[in-house]
Amino acid sequence: MAEHTYRVMVRGRFTDLDDAGRARLLAEADRHGVLTNGFSEDGALSYDRSLDFFSFRVQLRAEAESTDRAVCDRALALAARSVEELGVDFRDLRASATDMDLIKVRRPKRRG
Repeated sequence: MAEHTYRVMVRGRFTDLDDAGRARLLAEADRHGVLTNGFSEDGALSYDRSLDFFSFRVQLRAEAESTDRAVCDRALALAARSVEELGVDFRDLRASATDMDLIKVRRPKRRG
């Protein structure tokens, strides 16, 4: 069976942060910057110092027949685990997936 590569972006919000949770997140904030974390097979959690929203980017392999929903569900579970490992709560998780094998690259025409 053929596998496809999916890039999944999960977004959510931190919720009910107490002082200890806020301090833990702020201590790690430089490692979780939006500009330093891209898509990876392990996934990368990104947030800024406002501690309101976060994103989780992950690259997954799945059977070509898999639905976007199935791939998003896997990514949602990984994102939830990543945030829970920081000892804080979250809400409003939503995910969007892009099948990288279906993207067509438009190359410029050569002149001359």
